[in-house]
Parts: sequence; structure tokens; C-alpha cells
Amino acid sequence: MTLPHGFTITLDRDSRVLDGGRALLGGHPTRLLRLTPRARALLSGRTLTVRNAAGAVLAERLLDTGLAHPTLTALPDTEPACTYVIPVRDRPRQLARLLSCIPAGSPVVVVDDASHHPELVASVAARHGARSLLLPENRGPAGARNAGLREVTTPHVAFVDSDIVLPAETVPTLLRHFADPRVAMAVPRITALNATGSHGWISRYEDTRSSLDLGARPAAVRPGTPASWVPSACVVARTDVLLKAGGFDETLRVGEDVDLCWRLVDTGWRIRYEPSLHAAHEHRAHFTDWFRRKAEYGTGAHPLAVRHPAAIAPAVLAPWSAGLLVAVVLQRRWSVPLAGSLCAFTTVRIARTLRGTGQPIRQAARLTTAGAVSALAQGGALVTRHWWPLTAAACLVSSRARRVTAVAAVLDVALEYRSRTTGLDPVRYTAARRLDDLAYGTGVWWSALKGRSTAALRPRITTGARPKPRT
Repeated sequence: MTLPHGFTITLDRDSRVLDGGRALLGGHPTRLLRLTPRARALLSGRTLTVRNAAGAVLAERLLDTGLAHPTLTALPDTEPACTYVIPVRDRPRQLARLLSCIPAGSPVVVVDDASHHPELVASVAARHGARSLLLPENRGPAGARNAGLREVTTPHVAFVDSDIVLPAETVPTLLRHFADPRVAMAVPRITALNATGSHGWISRYEDTRSSLDLGARPAAVRPGTPASWVPSACVVARTDVLLKAGGFDETLRVGEDVDLCWRLVDTGWRIRYEPSLHAAHEHRAHFTDWFRRKAEYGTGAHPLAVRHPAAIAPAVLAPWSAGLLVAVVLQRRWSVPLAGSLCAFTTVRIARTLRGTGQPIRQAARLTTAGAVSALAQGGALVTRHWWPLTAAACLVSSRARRVTAVAAVLDVALEYRSRTTGLDPVRYTAARRLDDLAYGTGVWWSALKGRSTAALRPRITTGARPKPRT
């Protein structure tokens, strides 16, 4: 499977063009890609359009490494047939709202997952010309989606949750990504729906920091990257690929979307996250429902650790950044000198890899600084989120632990808080952030205790401490 002629990609905004176009630096994990003269000629500024076999090979490499992304507006505007599958349990009002958004004439299968009032769901579906499929027993989101998937006869399927409001252009435009024959799924950004009664402080926090919103950067979805998974609230996929993969794992009530993503990636398929398109999600507005749902997300950690031991980890650190983190946490006299030495040593190692690219020390220092910031952020998340029971116990007996916890609890909020976008004052935003961590961490620990394993709690130390050179 190769990229078709005319397929256009653009370098990621963080990808650096070095040495007069002879090398590219970036991607996930960070790597240095040295270009041959023939490869350099294929790039036009920061874009590449496939016009021959060599262009297809280079474009494949740039996509696989995260150095570049498809240029959505330049992809073919085709209209391959797509069936909408909507799993629902009750929620007739939300279902009617969603069905009114779907383009007329589109095949739609509404899967009623054992509603308490199935006649209301069937009535709404019939009114909008959708086909109804009633499940006699509740099978959860994965089971309902699979039941709908088996009814699909079109090449593509769009799974859309009933609490989504779908802009008319989202699914048709996402289908452009399938011009790449290796793309199995494409997903839009999940944003907040400004529904009636959703203006409380929890709703405003979710508007800014929803677990389903993966941000404004396009990405190839892979474990260990900023977009390591995508939510199944709105997903467009190849029907045959999902059927061959067995669909969603019906034994999982949460994390079934993460599991599917990682299984597809493991078998060589690509998944695209496309934030230029969106689907609005009606977030939970009441505190009890919100807190319970956050904890439920955490309970998926152990089952995912069993299925994907190499992909699940609360933090992923290089040896030098793990040492930096330990030095900072211990707060000894030698902590600052050791942290500085680790950063200096890492900068020198990276600079050696970048020799001949122009300003290797400057680029190496930038990468080392980014790695140090990432390590501190991940360490803060371990303290306040994944390991909070251990943190609470340590704070009872250690002043150092209390200092580390206080700094971690304040620093992440200070870095991410934006009053204009949240609509919340710092106090309530901080409270919501810590409650979010408390709920999720509780779910992780509950799943770990239930599974009698610490696999979901253990950080992963990688050996890639510097950019990987490629030609």
C-alpha cells in the first residue's frame, strides 16, 4: 500500500529544517533525518506532494515519524459511502438532536443497548429515517458498537455517541484521510457543547480540560506520543479493517477505545487525529456524575496493562531525566549540581548526534530543556494523580514530601491556567484539577488492587535519550 500521486503533507510546526535543508529534526520520539540530495529536491519549503515512488517513500517516512502530517485541504474531496452507527441507552432527546445533524440520505443504524424505554428510542429513530437495532441485554459501549458494525455494508463506518452534536462537514471531511491506504481510523477534536444547564464550575473546567479533548495539534496516534489514543465518541474507520480486528473488546466497559487504537497500530495501521474538525460533546455537568466518570476512566488502567504492557505507563522517562527527577525530589545539597550535570551531559551527547547540522549546541540545549520540562511535568503528575495515595502517606511523615507536593500541585495549574479560556478563578480551577486527579488516581489504584498488579502504576524508562539519526 503506497500513497497516491497528489497526496500532500506538511511538516509539523515543531519540525526543524537544519543545515540548509539537508536534515530534519523533530517527531516522536525526536530524531534527526538526514536527507539525500534526491530527497531534498522533493520538498518544496515545508510541504511535499507525492509525484513518484521516491516521493511516496519519503512521505511515508515523515508520516511514520510524526515529522509531518497530511494537508487535509489538499487531499481529494471524495464521498465514499459511510454508515453512521449510534449506540444509545435511553437519551431520546440527545438522540433526536444528533440525528438531525446527520446529512440526509446517509445510512444510520441506531443500536439500542437495552434502554429502559426502548419505544422512545425507536420512535425517534423512525422519525429520522434511521434503522433501529434493539439489544435484549445491556452490552456496554463496545458491545453496542460491534452489534452495529456487523450491520454495516458500506466501506466506512462512523461511530458517534448519542451525546454528540456533529457539524455537517466533520465526517465527510474526515473521509479525505482515507486517501492514505494505511489509515484505519480518523478522529476529530472533541470539544464542549454549550448546552442548557452546563455553566457550572465543573462544566467550565471540562470546557478547558476535558479528558476527551486532545488539543489543537494534528497527530499520528501512537503509544508514547502526545496523542497516544483517541476517544470513540466520534470515530470514522474502515469497516473491513475493524471487522478483521474483531471490533471493540466487549469485555472492557472503559478503555475499549484505547485498546482498539493500540491493536490497530500494532498491526501497522495509521490513525489520524484531526483537530481542524470537531464534534461537540455534552459533558457531565453535575459533580457526582463527573467525579464517578473520572474514576471509571482510571479503572481501565489495569486491563490495558494486561493487554498492552509495553504501552501503558503513568510516565515515560529517559534514564537521564529519571535521574534529574529523583535529584529534584530528594532535595539534597547535591541535587542542583547533579541535575545540572545530567542536563549538561545530555546536551553534549545530543550535540554530537547533531554535528554538521548548524548550531548543534543550541538545538541540543533546546531539546534537553524540553526533556527536563517534560520530566518535571510527568513527575508532578505522578505525585498528584497516579500515586496520590503514596503521596498522602508520605506527606504525613516528611516535610520534603510536603514541599514537593505543594510545588507540584501549584506549578501545573500555574502553567496551564488561562482565565480567559476557563472562565474560572484560580481557586476553583485548582480545586477542579485536584479533584480530577483524585478521582482518576483512585480508579487506577482500584484497578491495580483488583488485578493484584502494579503494572499500571510503574513508570517506563526508555533508552532513547537523544535524537535517533536516520538517512
